[in-house]
Amino acid sequence: MITSYHLVVVFGLASAASWGAGDFMGGFLTRRMNAWKVLVISFGASLVFLTVLALLTSEPLPSVTELSWGIAAGLSGTLALAAYYRALAMGKMGIAAPVTGVLTASVPVLFGILTQGLPTSYQIVGFLLALVGLWLISRREGVVGGSRSLSLAVLAGLGFGGFLVLLAQASKTAIFWPIIAARGTGLSILLIIVVANRGRFRGGKGGLALMFLTGVLEVGGNAFFLLAAQAGRIDVASVLSSLYPAATIILAYLLLKERMTRTQGAGILAVLIAIVLIAA
Repeated sequence: MITSYHLVVVFGLASAASWGAGDFMGGFLTRRMNAWKVLVISFGASLVFLTVLALLTSEPLPSVTELSWGIAAGLSGTLALAAYYRALAMGKMGIAAPVTGVLTASVPVLFGILTQGLPTSYQIVGFLLALVGLWLISRREGVVGGSRSLSLAVLAGLGFGGFLVLLAQASKTAIFWPIIAARGTGLSILLIIVVANRGRFRGGKGGLALMFLTGVLEVGGNAFFLLAAQAGRIDVASVLSSLYPAATIILAYLLLKERMTRTQGAGILAVLIAIVLIAA
């Protein structure tokens, strides 16, 4: 018998798979063209896609309060993205990626404990193991970082974690309109950044279909996360959704033949065990 808790697990993992595939596509595209171009076009395409879905499904408009939560989520997520990209650009991926990933999952866990009480002992162990797995998966071997990169990584992690919490508050029933509010806010911020930094939109041609697919995968992750949060505890939904780096690493290994380090392999094993514990 399928229960609401099973739905949390299924939707949470679907969110991780969708986000991970979107990150893989985005990373692949930014090897060929300007990162800002990929972000703006993928954000714009996904915004149109979501609006069409909302209209076709006749989803009722949420209240002003709920839309405000969505806007706040978009603001938090986009500023976190800017901080994360800046941390990565400094060449300190070995610090930025794991710190950001762990904090992204930790913020909703703390929020869930404060608002919904402690989860089961199995889930607590699963959460801890998942965080360790995220750290190992995201870590780059042989790379060290400085305090500046660490500060930006912490800021990005808090921002991404805040995005998950805020988006979950945006609506308890609607799916598309809260994400539209968040995505529209993010696109507005990105356009301001592009206008303020003339020339950053240049570089690379083509790839519109892949950029559209990237945007669809990213908002698909958002939608699955909202479904997971609506079906049960936000901490369970957030931890499972935050496992997206595993999907990115696996896709890079399968499609681009990128080498998977032993550390990353151990992280994926830890994540798989964590999923079993969380779903127990």
